[in-house]
Amino acid sequence: MANLWFVVVGVLLIFMALSGALLKRLPLSSSLVYLVAGYGLGRLGAASLAPLKHMHLLERVSEAAVIISLFAAGLKLRLPLRDRAWRLPLRLAFGAMALTVALLTLGGLFLGLPLGAAVLLGAVLAPTDPVLASEVQVTHSTDTDRLRFGLTGEAGLNDGTAFPFVMLGLGLLGHHALGTNAWRWVAVDVLWAVTGGLLIGWGLGGAVGRLVVFLRRVHKEAVGLDDFLALGLIALAYGVSLWVHAYGFLAVFAAGLSLRRMEARTSGARAPEDVMAMAVSGRAEEVAVHPETASAYMTQAVLGFTEQLERMGEVALMLMVGIMLATVGFAWEGIALTCLLLFGVRPVSVALLTMGTGISTRQRALIAWFGIRGIGSLYYLFYALTHGMEPTLGERLTRFVLAAVAISAVLHGVSATPLMTWYSRRN
Repeated sequence: MANLWFVVVGVLLIFMALSGALLKRLPLSSSLVYLVAGYGLGRLGAASLAPLKHMHLLERVSEAAVIISLFAAGLKLRLPLRDRAWRLPLRLAFGAMALTVALLTLGGLFLGLPLGAAVLLGAVLAPTDPVLASEVQVTHSTDTDRLRFGLTGEAGLNDGTAFPFVMLGLGLLGHHALGTNAWRWVAVDVLWAVTGGLLIGWGLGGAVGRLVVFLRRVHKEAVGLDDFLALGLIALAYGVSLWVHAYGFLAVFAAGLSLRRMEARTSGARAPEDVMAMAVSGRAEEVAVHPETASAYMTQAVLGFTEQLERMGEVALMLMVGIMLATVGFAWEGIALTCLLLFGVRPVSVALLTMGTGISTRQRALIAWFGIRGIGSLYYLFYALTHGMEPTLGERLTRFVLAAVAISAVLHGVSATPLMTWYSRRN
């Protein structure tokens, strides 16, 4: 069986490497290909994966994929925080997130779930995904398109802002302390954990970035090995935030964002992609230590490495989702709830929370449609499963989440390329 896995993964990766340009022209996403491949392996009996049996492994794999993707999302956003464009992702990540949880909670109650499980289900399915949404995210560091910027910022933030609702759901189920009148949940899980995660990530990202650039500019040291820098900063921000009971997801996103802001202040109007073009032309060592280009070179190198890791995580997780679907099967409740989420809850929450933002009707409609669900929902599901959820209830929620991720991968996978091509032409 191990030999078969090596063959399958090898063939799939080579196929994706050779067909990347073709997939960009077709109404297909890479995540959809991985999902179908995993489902085919499961249906043929070549692989099986029981979610409740392997929940600890699945939690760690999905956790790693999410934090890498969140760091990359932060690195893609170059606009200063005072820019008005940030109003849209903030409204989506906080306001639309809370409204989505509330509406999905009502849906869960209608399906007969207890209150705690209904809140937990809403929290698990509410965040949009930074891993599978690459087709609709910003395309380069100077991309300021409101649609792509809003979707990227929302996906980077709401994987962390969903955590308070996850803890609330676990608390209502008796698996987390909420305190009298929920005072502990408000003070610790909402106020401190959110604020602390953002401040820790922002501080560490800026400090590490300035240190590396100083060493390169002044002492011509710390050149190269930007992949170690990326992994080190991700681990540092995530570890410190968890150590002080803050949200690590927000910390790694803020670390990437802070590193990018440090680069933007240093580079000014110069596009980081131009700096990397200079490096490719044979001047990499000179560009890496030059005062005017050192920060841009470092940031782009870190982004390139994390994007490669992000793609590897996408391969692993979507293969696993396909295999899990073949193992546990579909449930009509999950399909119905996903339709409610994609065609009802998401459009309503986006319509209400984007009023007054100045975006066009076309942009609002596409934001409403591209509420992609994926790896973040998987992590929250397995986090809940490993923190005391009853197996029967856990199995039911697993079917809901797997159905949502699979249906989102199919619908958004076939629509992303034609819709974004149409949008670019109209713009």
